[in-house]
Amino acid sequence: MNALYPGLAALSITAALFFLFLVVYGVFVRAYERYQERYVVRSLDDLGNMFLFIDPRQLLATNVATMVLLGMLTYVIFNGLMAIFGTIFGFFLPMILIKQFRKRRIRLFNAQLVDALQGMSNAFKAGLTFQQSVEFIAKDAPNPLGQEFTLYVREIKLGVALDQALLNMAARVGSDDMDLVAVATNIARQLGGNMAEMFETLSGTIRERFRLEGKIASMTAQGKMQGWVVAAMPLALGLIVNYQRPDLMQPLLDSYWGYAMVAAVAIMEVLGMLIIRRIVNIDI
Repeated sequence: MNALYPGLAALSITAALFFLFLVVYGVFVRAYERYQERYVVRSLDDLGNMFLFIDPRQLLATNVATMVLLGMLTYVIFNGLMAIFGTIFGFFLPMILIKQFRKRRIRLFNAQLVDALQGMSNAFKAGLTFQQSVEFIAKDAPNPLGQEFTLYVREIKLGVALDQALLNMAARVGSDDMDLVAVATNIARQLGGNMAEMFETLSGTIRERFRLEGKIASMTAQGKMQGWVVAAMPLALGLIVNYQRPDLMQPLLDSYWGYAMVAAVAIMEVLGMLIIRRIVNIDI
């Protein structure tokens, strides 16, 4: 009977570990599905809207590669705690870069849209139709505006309605200025009006908004720079002290309390940066 107890205990432990593995596996599967729905699909949509078509497996492989690379680098340069943060940051780095590239593309599109609207106004004054003016702009405009207008022309030739093709382009670009142009153009085409004057007014409105945004950016540049300087001061001071007096910094990196303090400082720095950016980020 006594010999039976160790066997039952081993069987119970094995069963508990098995069920624990199933629970952990289910959590990871749901987390992976959530990741695919929220991040991979969104990133692929952003890349597709920028005419960059990548297989989902390639994007996932890129995420894993940057995660491993940054994790190893931070472990070699710093320590295990920083390697954890480096690994997490490396996993989300490709998606962050995709968002930044999309924002840069939208800014470039908005800048090109001003000249395109002025060109369409001149084309209307010369007697061209709306479709002819769009084709005229699509041939000469640089990317990304040239890509979007070319796709718009192809959709029309395939039988898509003018209004719907214009709304599709606005949804694909993701620009507030393009949304304004699409809505104003569809309304003007349905109700009638001077298209040349409308495009010229839209061009002037967007150009004036650019001027206001530049003025606001110059006025808030000092606040943004102060935020970066204040956020970088603890890190720079820690590196300087670690270089000159490593004996003073070593106890901070040899205990869990030290790691907790470093993590608390990092969290407060990030929160401070977000608050400063929220204050100086003025949307018009």
